[in-house]
Amino acid sequence: MENDVMRTAVKSLSEFYAKAKRMPSYSEMLGLFGVRSKNAVFKRVDTMVKKGYFHKDEKGRLSPGRLFKPLKMLGIVTAGFPSPAEEELVDTMSLDEYLISNPEATYLLKVDGDSMLDAGIQPGDLVLVQRNLTPKSGDIVVAQVDNEWTLKFFQKRGRDVYLKAGNKKYPAIMPKNELIIGGVVIANVRKYR
Repeated sequence: MENDVMRTAVKSLSEFYAKAKRMPSYSEMLGLFGVRSKNAVFKRVDTMVKKGYFHKDEKGRLSPGRLFKPLKMLGIVTAGFPSPAEEELVDTMSLDEYLISNPEATYLLKVDGDSMLDAGIQPGDLVLVQRNLTPKSGDIVVAQVDNEWTLKFFQKRGRDVYLKAGNKKYPAIMPKNELIIGGVVIANVRKYR
């Protein structure tokens, strides 16, 4: 696939994903790519999967890979006392590449509630959760406790496992019947504007 065709296809998919918040279907890609044949779509998608623009799971579903334009990393900023700063291009990186090591096992959740405020997680934040990780004591997990889903610290003391809130006004949760871990939180994303 020619570079211009690839750039145009990636740009179209990025714009679609930004607006629709989902990947397009193969039928929708016909129009996005300006082609008439689904075979042409499959070939382009296959090329993009090989180049890392998409990930394809075991069921053939597509998820974004390097769809988003890498951002310039201009250096380091001190969060303490002010220091002279010079703008210098250090590197470029895509946030999805930086945050997600296993796209097939990773999903996003929007946070509702204030039980994790002391952990720096606020209502409206997005958390990235990875399914295939075994939680360690102190990890933040998404868990189903007695048929209710929650976001809490995973705690293990001896054989006892419980969930602890990141807010002192909430008590620890001891599962009465069942505890299912839906994944370990690997990142918290907050948008300020």
